[in-house]
Amino acid sequence: MTAHPLTTTGSFGHAAGPGRASADRGRVSARGRPRLASLQDATAVVFDTDGVITDSSRIHAGAWKTAFDACLRTHPPKSPGAERPFDVQDDYLQFVDGKARLDGAASFLASRSLHLPAGGPDDLPGTGTVAAVAARKEQVFTERLRRGGIEAYPGTLRLLRALHERAVPMAAVSASRHAGELLKGAGVLGFFTVLVDGDDARRLALPGKPDPALFVEAARRLTTPVERIAVIEDALVGVEAGRRGGFGLVIGVDRTAGEGTGAALLRHGADLVVRDLAELSDDGDTQP
Repeated sequence: MTAHPLTTTGSFGHAAGPGRASADRGRVSARGRPRLASLQDATAVVFDTDGVITDSSRIHAGAWKTAFDACLRTHPPKSPGAERPFDVQDDYLQFVDGKARLDGAASFLASRSLHLPAGGPDDLPGTGTVAAVAARKEQVFTERLRRGGIEAYPGTLRLLRALHERAVPMAAVSASRHAGELLKGAGVLGFFTVLVDGDDARRLALPGKPDPALFVEAARRLTTPVERIAVIEDALVGVEAGRRGGFGLVIGVDRTAGEGTGAALLRHGADLVVRDLAELSDDGDTQP
């Protein structure tokens, strides 16, 4: 698919005023890097998968809760209050969302002063090592995934269709090896010319977010300079990765409606934050 920049009129919103588009394209960030003025100026778009395209974040969070709560019961932390159960909103967003599975497990356990042995890839699901806890999460997630019910967010589907109509190349990125299965089950895999998933990360030894390696690999496969690409992410480490990678526009998605989440996305590198991607298809002139 040939890359085409989005026009400044059409289904993404109202037309830009005279001279506005050219002026905005020259915008420079406080750090001295050129910034895209809006999604309409992007030549290609890279989407995170869980929580951005599909509603699978709730299943990830629930699987982590099963694994972590079992670990907390088996190895009660000595620090006061650290034995409290895993919170599927706050703990998930702060410690595991967007990270590779082992990184997420290690991050949360360290936050509760649980320093388990690292373990190895052959560890069975359990609570004895970080790898075993991660394997338990994977086991639970896979069981729940097989039951079905994963869908694309309606607002995301609306944006995907609008971008597809304009022949804008799109990539999906995920640290999970289940990304292709999730996208296929949600009926949206065909929108993407590129998929970079957990299997690619392992095969290519790509570090996890907040390192931008997954996004940069997607840009390489799209054959598009990072400064012409918009990244759409819901995880704090994801928006940080987009900013570190020098991408032209980083859009944060805050579906939590929680106090401070949107502000945190902005602090970590988002140029703008939306509650739903339908906002982008309704008003493509949205400015950072």
